[in-house]
Amino acid sequence: MYKVFIQNKPLFFINSKKIKEFDGIFIPQGIANSNKRYILELLQATSINIPLFLISHNPHEGILRFFKDYEFIEASGGIVKRKSKYLFIKRNGIWDIPKGKIEIGENPKIAAIREIEEECGIACQKIEHLITITYHVYQYKGKDTIKKTYWYALNYAGPKKLIAQKAEGITKAKWVTEDKFKKIQLETFASIVDVMENYALQ
Repeated sequence: MYKVFIQNKPLFFINSKKIKEFDGIFIPQGIANSNKRYILELLQATSINIPLFLISHNPHEGILRFFKDYEFIEASGGIVKRKSKYLFIKRNGIWDIPKGKIEIGENPKIAAIREIEEECGIACQKIEHLITITYHVYQYKGKDTIKKTYWYALNYAGPKKLIAQKAEGITKAKWVTEDKFKKIQLETFASIVDVMENYALQ
C-alpha cells in the first residue's frame, strides 16, 4: 500500500487483495484514472476519518499512472537525534524536518546528510536506518508535482550550535525534546506527522 498526501489529506493506493483489511471509500484504479478531478474533489470533501482508496493489482504502477502528467522529484532528509533532543526547523513559518532535493547521480543517504548540513549547519551525522518514504503533491514552479522523499533516522554527536539556511526560507533550527512532538505535530504538514509517528514506532 502507498499513501500520497494531497493538500494534507492521504490518498491510498492499495492492492485489491488487501481491501478487506481496511474501511473507507474504495474506487477501482481504472475508473479513478479517467476521473482524476472527481477523485481529487472527493478526497478534499470527505472526512479524514473516511480514507479514500484506489484499488489496483500493482499500487506502485497505480501511482505512476494516476500522476503521469505531474513532474516527479526525489528528496531526502531525516530526524537527527543529539543526546535526548531532536532537530527540527521552521520553514516559511511551519515546523518541518530538514530535507532537500536529491542531486543527479546522488545516493539518498548522502543527499540526506548533505541537505541537513546545508540547512542546519551541522556535519558528520550518522545514519541509523530508513524511517519511511513519503509521497506528497504540491505546486513547484507553477507545475503540478509529486515528490518522493526518503526519511532517515540519524545520530549526531557534534556541537549543538545550529545555523538556519535563511536562503531556503528557514527561520529557525532547534533541538527539541520528545515531549514537544505533539506541539510540533499541530503546526506542521500531515506528511511530517506521518514521518514522526513512524519514527516513534521504531
